[in-house]
Amino acid sequence: MRDVVILGSTGSIGTQALDLVRANPDRFRVVGLTAGGSNPELFQRQVAEVTARHPAAFSGLGEEASVEAAGLPCDVVLNGITGAVGLRPTLAALEAGRTLALANKESLIIGGPLVKDRARPGQIVPVDSEHSAIAQSLRGGSREEVRRLVLTASGGPFRGRTRAELAEVTPEQALAHPNFAMGRVITTNSATLVNKGLEVIEAHLLFDVPFDRIDVVVHPQQLIHSMVEFTDGAVVAQIGLPTMLVPIALGMSWPDRVPDAETPVDWTEAADWRFEPLDDGAFPAVVLAREAGSRGGTAPAVYNAANEVCVDAFHEGQLPFPGIVDVIGTVLADHDVFSGEQLTLDDVLAADAWARDAAARTIDTLRGT
Repeated sequence: MRDVVILGSTGSIGTQALDLVRANPDRFRVVGLTAGGSNPELFQRQVAEVTARHPAAFSGLGEEASVEAAGLPCDVVLNGITGAVGLRPTLAALEAGRTLALANKESLIIGGPLVKDRARPGQIVPVDSEHSAIAQSLRGGSREEVRRLVLTASGGPFRGRTRAELAEVTPEQALAHPNFAMGRVITTNSATLVNKGLEVIEAHLLFDVPFDRIDVVVHPQQLIHSMVEFTDGAVVAQIGLPTMLVPIALGMSWPDRVPDAETPVDWTEAADWRFEPLDDGAFPAVVLAREAGSRGGTAPAVYNAANEVCVDAFHEGQLPFPGIVDVIGTVLADHDVFSGEQLTLDDVLAADAWARDAAARTIDTLRGT
């Protein structure tokens, strides 16, 4: 039995995690539950269900509740929060010595050195499907035998469109992901390929592989979740249906697998799998992410913060779809990366605030306001 704290319980990751807990009551017990507050009715139903099984379970809404819950006595903290607000709970879980099942990629990306300095070997278990796939594939050889990592991307709902064609994209269209049901920010990030850019930085930080040895390939079917190429030319891939159940289950049970967490691929049905190069001209988000990751310091925090502001502006009708990545690039170009000896939480939070303000000012300038 593993005691689990779930941060972001009303989101896509959190609700699926609770489904897995219900299906495996002999494996998991929820001892803490937090959410951001956007769906209080669902949260109250979740709390009632969890406390019926474990009356002493902690529950709360907001960032401070998540920071507190992350330090509770437990076996695993699942951070399913979306956005930069997940950084402090991530640091709290690591400082408390908990195994961190990390779905909140932003906290690793913006906190980079802060997070890595606090994490002992093996303490962070990736829950992103791509990074879970890499972690599973790495079991096929030693780290010294790894030549490169290959992240797969669906290409989003606008795969094949030119930059000019992207100018007319609506928020409703951007939320129509071809494979996954996710929240507004992550779904939009998948459409712009910002999500894949963040994942490139995340892969670099998680697996200590240089950026020039991390590739992205478009695989619309999303049955291969990512791959590891070894020095002898062998490629090991993790294959499964395009859902998050296996990565979440592994995150809570690592290194053990949870039987029947997901339905396997049906090999009796004919299927074609396609792979395409990424169109960096139409979707420059990955190129920008490599730049931010290579600059290091506070640059990844600026990339992420500017994006969060731009996503909101796009959905509020203040910015065209291609403008999301354009503004990120402008803000990154204007940013003086932290060059001190040791990055602090205050440095990261200051860069985050600066980027949000810079992105908002850039958007206002573009709108002529």
